[in-house]
Amino acid sequence: MKTISESRCFGGVQGVYTHPSQACQCDMTFGLFLPAEAEHESVPVLWFLSGLTCTHENAMVKAGAQRWAAQAGIALIFPDTSPRGAGVANDDAYDLGQGAGFYVNATEKPWAPHFRMWDYVADELPRLVFNTFPIAEEVQSITGHSMGGHGALTLAMSFPGRYASVSAFAPIAHPTASDWGRKQFAAYLGSDESTWAGHDSTLLMRRFGFDGPVLIDQGTSDQFLDLLKPEALAEAMAARRQGGTLRMQRGYDHSYFFVSSFIEDHLAFHADALNG
Repeated sequence: MKTISESRCFGGVQGVYTHPSQACQCDMTFGLFLPAEAEHESVPVLWFLSGLTCTHENAMVKAGAQRWAAQAGIALIFPDTSPRGAGVANDDAYDLGQGAGFYVNATEKPWAPHFRMWDYVADELPRLVFNTFPIAEEVQSITGHSMGGHGALTLAMSFPGRYASVSAFAPIAHPTASDWGRKQFAAYLGSDESTWAGHDSTLLMRRFGFDGPVLIDQGTSDQFLDLLKPEALAEAMAARRQGGTLRMQRGYDHSYFFVSSFIEDHLAFHADALNG
């Protein structure tokens, strides 16, 4: 692992690191914020998964999460959204290929050799950070925005007991019924739709639910609202009687202005679960 940068931030350190990934067969970059408490002890961690077209940098720079994480004594991890590099398959469309990994393990050509973001985020990157930094593996939560909200919800429901809490900003909530999902799942996973269900938070909610607190924020003026389908997830939560909160935030769109407006709420929500 190589250090790209480390900057003092709210009494802690915001770092950027790169490492060779076995899962993705390329170099991967991630951001990590460690609060001041990490100088003396292991700290809880919140994963932040980003959305389409993003790198590790978007949420790290735009969300404003470090201030609130520092106050709560929580580390933040900002993974990249896909494999990258000259030898990695790509597409001219912004919603497929590099920058659009969708947090799945691709099985189809030309994506399969590199696009294994599920294994990367669920296994490889956690092993690296837990073995390298003072982060408590047993105390972690997860959040994300848009495609990253989809990833956060599906990971949380797929690994019972791993995450103390889950939240999402404008998640792609029902991808098997949306053009943000069907296109990518067909490309990455193939035409057998039975293989898609494990990556749809609405379907996972109906079947399994989540064994902890849930918080979802969605802007009512989101330009992608028809693609996100929060109503499907809300119906699944109600049918399962899942404890949690889905807030429709009047007038907010899909941007990081929306995310940064409610990031304090989400950090406080996760701090209650992590520090409790």
